[in-house]
Amino acid sequence: MHITGGCHCGAIRYQAEIDPERISICHCTDCQRLTGSAYRVTAPARPGSFTLLSGEPRGYAKYGDSGGLSRQFFCPNCGSPLYRTDGEGGAIGIRVGGIDQRRELTPKKQIWCRSALPGVENIETLPRFEGED
Repeated sequence: MHITGGCHCGAIRYQAEIDPERISICHCTDCQRLTGSAYRVTAPARPGSFTLLSGEPRGYAKYGDSGGLSRQFFCPNCGSPLYRTDGEGGAIGIRVGGIDQRRELTPKKQIWCRSALPGVENIETLPRFEGED
C-alpha cells in the first residue's frame, strides 16, 4: 500500500510503501515515554521505499528495552514523532498517527504486552463521545 504522511505542523512530508498486515502496537516503556501515551502504533516501510518529500527531521539514538539500538526521528519544529530506524539504518518503522491514510490501517498484533498500562486492554466499556465532553 502506498502511504503519505507528515508531522503536525506540515514542515515534514514523506511517502512509503507498507504492508498493512504488519501494523503493530508496542507497549514497551520506551514507546510510552516517546509518545506520551499508553503505546505506539507502527507501520514498517518496505525496504528502500521510504522517501522524505520535504523538511529535515532531527534524530537521536537510544538503546531500547530489547537491547537494540534505535534511532528516533521527529520534527524539530513541532516535535511530532515520525519514524524510527534500527541501528543499521535499514528497517524503518513509521508512526501511524502521522500517516494520511491512518483510518485504513488496523493493528494486527501487540508486542511488549508485559509493560502494558492497566486499563488499555479493553476500552469498549468506557463512555464514548463524538467530540469533547
